[in-house]
Amino acid sequence: MTLLAVFNVLLARYARQQHIVVGTHIAGRKRPELDNLIGFFSNTLALHTDLSADPDFSELLAQIKRNTLAAYDHQDLPFEKLVEELRPVRDMSRSPIFQTMFVLQNTPVGSSRFAELRAESVNFEMGIAKFDVLLEVRETANGLQAGLQYNADLFVPATIERMLEHFECLLNSVAANPATPVSKLSLLDDSERQTVLKRFNASAVNYGALPAPAQAVEQQVQKTPDAIAIEAGTTQLTYRELNARANRLAHALLQAGAKPGTLVGLCAGRSVEAVVSLLAILKTGAGYVPIDPDYPAERIAYMLSNSKIPLLLTSRALGAALPVTAAQQLLLDEFDWQAGNADNLGVVAQPEDPLYVIHTSGSTGQPKAVVLPQKALSNLLAWQTRRPGFSHAARTLQYASLSFDVHHQEIFPTWASGGTLVLIDQELRQDLPALVRFISEQRIERLWMPFAALQPTAEIMAGRTDLEFSLQQICTSGEQLQVTPLIRQFFLQHPHIGFHNEYGPSEAHVVSIYDFASGANGWAALPPIGKPVPNTQLYILDQHLQPCPIGVPGELYIGGCQLASGYLNQPEATAAKFIANPFADAAPESSQLLYKTGDLARYLPDGDISYLGRADDQVKFRGFRIEPGEIETALTALPGVKLAAVLLREDHPGDKRLVGYITAEPGSTPDVAALRSELLRTLPEYMVPAPLIVLDVMPLTPSGKLSRRDLPVPELARDIESFVAPRNDTETKLAKLFSEILKLEPVGIHDDFFALGGHSLLATQFISRVRDVFRIELPLKYVFRYPSVATLAEQVSAMQLSSQQTAVADDADDLEDFEI
Repeated sequence: MTLLAVFNVLLARYARQQHIVVGTHIAGRKRPELDNLIGFFSNTLALHTDLSADPDFSELLAQIKRNTLAAYDHQDLPFEKLVEELRPVRDMSRSPIFQTMFVLQNTPVGSSRFAELRAESVNFEMGIAKFDVLLEVRETANGLQAGLQYNADLFVPATIERMLEHFECLLNSVAANPATPVSKLSLLDDSERQTVLKRFNASAVNYGALPAPAQAVEQQVQKTPDAIAIEAGTTQLTYRELNARANRLAHALLQAGAKPGTLVGLCAGRSVEAVVSLLAILKTGAGYVPIDPDYPAERIAYMLSNSKIPLLLTSRALGAALPVTAAQQLLLDEFDWQAGNADNLGVVAQPEDPLYVIHTSGSTGQPKAVVLPQKALSNLLAWQTRRPGFSHAARTLQYASLSFDVHHQEIFPTWASGGTLVLIDQELRQDLPALVRFISEQRIERLWMPFAALQPTAEIMAGRTDLEFSLQQICTSGEQLQVTPLIRQFFLQHPHIGFHNEYGPSEAHVVSIYDFASGANGWAALPPIGKPVPNTQLYILDQHLQPCPIGVPGELYIGGCQLASGYLNQPEATAAKFIANPFADAAPESSQLLYKTGDLARYLPDGDISYLGRADDQVKFRGFRIEPGEIETALTALPGVKLAAVLLREDHPGDKRLVGYITAEPGSTPDVAALRSELLRTLPEYMVPAPLIVLDVMPLTPSGKLSRRDLPVPELARDIESFVAPRNDTETKLAKLFSEILKLEPVGIHDDFFALGGHSLLATQFISRVRDVFRIELPLKYVFRYPSVATLAEQVSAMQLSSQQTAVADDADDLEDFEI
């Protein structure tokens, strides 16, 4: 019973579960008359243990005793009968009811003699594991011997060896103090504790006094004043011109009240003026609040109200369309960039002053505003521009939205190292086939992309053997990276390109990086997120803030100078997520706070961290962090909607979709298309579920809570009478492309690409397939303008006809030349 209790604690820590069921054998000879009978009477018992109340070990042992004796009283009930009665979901890959077994071999075993023969016991390997894990403990003359039998498809030998070491550590903890709560029993010996707390976090780097990001750019201006800092189409700005323009705007902002500690809003499209404005704001010592002009008016109104910005940089057209605000507007399209004071201001922000405020999705139904201090990005800038493999003076594509924190990595490390920032407009950003040509033709050398965009981009790049790429470095972040066959193929074709997987929530920007080794064939399908960046600590802790051993999953906590200051005007949310650091005394460079990420992770033996998913319902979609609760709140606020649930599904590998489920108020029949349109008035496009499924009732758990795992797979709901099959070759080919990309069939000519679950990134894949099938360059905007098979077929036919007429005209010109 003592050994079983310790085994349960071990399993609870490894599995992050409070209810553990372990199987054990029983001899089945509870009557003395059966002792000497020949035959197999053995049965299997399933023993349940509840650790949810965090009992001390003595209390746990008492519970184990009660449960075990009660099970012994019912040992005659065949295990097969129990399975028959409970009817668990059967899976041929594992045993029902329990997947772990405990066996105590305490029957005396000696040698036997039969006349001239002597018998002795011999251990041998079965070669096949019947359970995921089976712990066998034997009583010997020299003490207890423990061994683990395990499923080699699930575990590697090193993991099992560590598990046995942790079992021994638990036994020692129990022997030392059986009154210890089970959550405080240590799995770690001193050596492993030092490893996970200190050696894996030995990231301290003394960079000296670091300049603020604005001053880092000014230092580069002095070094390379005539180098090209910005390129946008035919427009080029040298570092001297960039600095002069930013200074003129900064002086105007300073006069209007911008200063260290204040915030300035920026609502602008993708333009030279927008990125110059970022530098101008930072030159005043103020922080910036990016506001995406494509966001719904209600969301922008909240952002303006929450940030209480006194100044707002925008254009006349955008400013006129913004919600009413008390902020003073400075119009960028009417500002004289060639006049005014072009000298550096000499204003220096303090390390704790805000550098930017990024609004992210919030579980309460309103966005949260993350405040990043100047020191966090100064440290990041120092690391990036000094790290091996960083391409100085590189041509960097400015791909990220200013509302996505990755934009800072694209812009400021480029300007701090003498590189060129290459800008693109929104139409080109969405048209991935055209963007791939641009990357090739403009000799882009450094690229940041979230996985959702990198996957289709790599697919297009791998297929364009006619293009040459100057890329030296590709970084990805924003969501879990998957090394798909297409990504692997691209890097096999271009082995000289460095590939880096970065991790970091908005509350800390970038905190870890994994640099891929050469040879894409050896890359893991789900690669790790790497090790901490300089001056950052990453701890993996259990529910009781105890450090997790190597290989054991826990929640990831972040410390160090990369941390945000908290959430703007949300002290309760800040206090809940930014907690006191229990290991602050372990290292002088540790911060006093830790950020509770909600991400599940585990240490690998070499110190790399493996990302395992979320501990809550938060999701990452197309590079954006989304709280389903915010979408559910918006849905239930709509007329006729009673209940709502939102789930990120991946029913086909690599194809993630945000799916909404609703139930209707009595007497109401929801119009799904109308509901999606209403959502677009309050939520950004990336947060609006593509399919909205109407259910009669929501699936519930036995305790009455929403059972997200039982929400149904979306099926294509279509009125059979309205379905019209393709009528010609063009429509047939387009319907097939719809079916392949959207992973559904059949597709009729009146089916809408977006109503079937398509989105902008899938649309770019569609454009690439159209080019391959029809040999035409269909503009991306046509998919949005003509989203059905029938309307798109008309455009494709027209473009093919135009292409043929052009070819005939060219042939005629060639013939005339020949005759002449």
